[in-house]
Order: sequence, then structure tokens, then C-alpha cells
Amino acid sequence: MVHLPIFMDNNSTTRVDPRVLEAMLPYFSERYGNAASRHHSFGWEAKDAVDRAREQVAELIGAEAREIIFTSGATESNNLALRGVAGMYRTQGNHIITAVTEHKAVLDPCKRLQREGYDATFLPVDRFGRVSAEQVAQAITPKTILVSIMAVNNEVGTLQPIQEIAGVCKEHGVLFHTDAAQAAGKIPIDMQTPERQRISNVLHPVRKVPSDERSRGIDLASLSAHKIYGPKGVGALFVRRRDPHVRLEPIFDGGGHEGGLRSGTLPVPLIVGFGKACELCLQEMRVEAVRLGTLREKLYQGITSRMS
Repeated sequence: MVHLPIFMDNNSTTRVDPRVLEAMLPYFSERYGNAASRHHSFGWEAKDAVDRAREQVAELIGAEAREIIFTSGATESNNLALRGVAGMYRTQGNHIITAVTEHKAVLDPCKRLQREGYDATFLPVDRFGRVSAEQVAQAITPKTILVSIMAVNNEVGTLQPIQEIAGVCKEHGVLFHTDAAQAAGKIPIDMQTPERQRISNVLHPVRKVPSDERSRGIDLASLSAHKIYGPKGVGALFVRRRDPHVRLEPIFDGGGHEGGLRSGTLPVPLIVGFGKACELCLQEMRVEAVRLGTLREKLYQGITSRMS
């Protein structure tokens, strides 16, 4: 029996996986310590939980745990990446490049930076919604400090040529940020350098990264828990610590949490849920991708076969 209504908007948000909820519950009631309270066992327990979740998030994208900064979601992560780079590197340049099809969480910060005196280029896309590495190369100027192109489009699912765009950025000494909210947990992402860095379509075998690509990579990446069956209200920003060591200016100040980049008491239950969701994605991503691909094709064939 079909139960209505049917939710078909998982790109917008997902329900919390029961296993994620189970992992979160103790940190609402029994293990309620503040992770910044370093002088008693309640705080130590909370900090250990946050450290474990940081490792789980990092493992999903092939990063180091210390490169994961917890935020309230991908919107804040995008703002921290864009405004953080703009503030920290303003003496080196004032030009940012992005695409017209980016999420508002990227477009609006870029427009705000324009009002503050920065220069922004909004690249057009082709009929498939793609931006080419050649377009990026042509748009880079001596004052360009950051390129921001989303990994997967939230409306039409376009996969951008991130590897090639990242390579162009490295050739020109420009930092590269990607909004990976729709990519993490759905396609393989590996941030490790110089050993390896890749973004590939899960429906195809993951290719071995050629040696000449090993120094290329994403410098900043925004993640969101509620896109991958985790809780709303928590996300992360990957900030590369090596080759290069990316530095950011915080967008607000407080207690110096998260390495001074994101002040505020950490929402331990949400972070624990985010970590668990990432762990499950790592375990089930490939099988789930095949299952969803089969369902997608069945839906498409079912619709088109009834069209005259």
C-alpha cells in the first residue's frame, strides 16, 4: 500500500537515520557535558565524543581530523570559507570567481563582498550546467585569491570537473573552495595530498590518481549533516593544513573554539550524529548508489514509457 504524501526531496533534506538518532540520544541527557570544559569528567566525555566525530567526518572525505572545523551547516561553512579567505588574503588580492548556478549560500556572500569593495566573477555554465577548467583559467587575474565551484549541483545534479578546476587553481597559486554538501557521502571524495586527491562518480570504478595530479587538491570544502541522514543544524568546513596551509579570518569571535575559527559552545549531540552519519555513508555509499541508480532508472523508464 502506498502511503501519501511521498517525500521526493532528499536533495533538500533527509530524515535522520535511526542509527544516527540512537548515537545522539545519550548526549542530550546522560552525557550532557560541555566539550570545552576541560576540568571534569563530563567535559572530557563530551570532548572525546567530538574528537571521535571529527575523525569520522574526516575519514569520509580522506582528510585529517584537525582539518575539520564544525559549523552550523554548509551555509555557515560557505560563508566562513569565502569571507575568511577574503579577510585573510585581502593584501594579496580582492578577486573571487564562482558560477551563476551556485547555491545562494555562495552567491550572496560573494555579492556582499562586492558591496565591500571586492571583485567577483560569476561564470556562465553550458547546457549541462557545467563550468570548464578553461573558463576558470581565463577568468583568473593577478588579483584572484579564491575560486568557489560546487562539486554537485543541488537542483539538477550536475557534477563539475572539480579535479581539473583544482589543477588550474594550483597552477595559478589560487585557493580553491567547493560546496560539497551534495557530494559528500554520495560520491567518493579524497582530500589527501600529496598522496592522492580525487572526486569520482560512484557509478564507475574509482580511478587511480596519476602521479602528476597528486599535488592538486581542494583547499576548502563545505559539508552538511542533514543531506546524509544526519541532524539539521550541524556541518563542517574542511580547511587544508598542508600544501598549502590555508589560513582564514574568523567571521565572528567568542571563546576561540575550533582552533579560533568558529567560536561557540559545540552542539555535542548534533556533532555525534554527524559523525555517525558519515561513518554509515562510508560503509554503505557504494551499495546505496547502485540501489538509487536502479530506482532512478525505473522511475525514468516508467514515466517516459507513458509519454506519447
